[in-house]
Amino acid sequence: MSGNPRPARTRTAAFCDLGLTTYAYVHELQLDLVSRRRRNTLARDLFLCVEHPPVFTLGRGANRAHVGVSEMFLRERGIDVVAIERGGEVTYHGPGQLVLYPIVDLRLCRLSVSAYIRILEELMLRLAGDSGVAANRDSRNHGVWVGDTKLGSVGVAVRHGIAFHGMALNVDLDLEPFTWINPCGLTGISMTSLARERGSGCSMDLLKVRLQRHLTDLFAVDLHPVHRSRLEAECPAGHGLP
Repeated sequence: MSGNPRPARTRTAAFCDLGLTTYAYVHELQLDLVSRRRRNTLARDLFLCVEHPPVFTLGRGANRAHVGVSEMFLRERGIDVVAIERGGEVTYHGPGQLVLYPIVDLRLCRLSVSAYIRILEELMLRLAGDSGVAANRDSRNHGVWVGDTKLGSVGVAVRHGIAFHGMALNVDLDLEPFTWINPCGLTGISMTSLARERGSGCSMDLLKVRLQRHLTDLFAVDLHPVHRSRLEAECPAGHGLP
């Protein structure tokens, strides 16, 4: 990651794979974790890895007109539209998309918001490269691209120096719901996936292993896996985890 700022020291951080979990639950969990991280009752940064059932999310700058289908159309398909506090516009999450929500104290990491976003982009670039896909950044929008198609998105929020929300990399998912929106508020842009670019499927389990390796490097942390049951027991939002 030549030229990008990096944390100056090695620390410990936790990693939790939530599997396929509803957006509403994970959003509530993030808010709880951010509050705990700020109070230091969560003593170290935490990376949440997840896939979501189908959902559209609207960031702070989102225009509902960028969702090109009706509420009834989405309701018939069981797809929610959720307004949230992250930056950016509208995006889609669904099974087969690798989503990462870091709960990170940017001050302790010695990272500006712009440097942090570049690390998330670099993370997706490395995962794409691991899968044999040459991706790149593009001045039109944060995230990673393959030519004129977008492969992964970044949308973050920061409260009192604690970053949350994060990145979503399209691995092997149904891309049709992206055609119902202007992804990230962009017109005339289509989305792609690692599977589409490779012409073959991708192993989500293998990508998660590589994800942890890259997190260790890019955030200069010793990463310790935490089982979701422990997270559920420690966080009030975790009770009744779907």
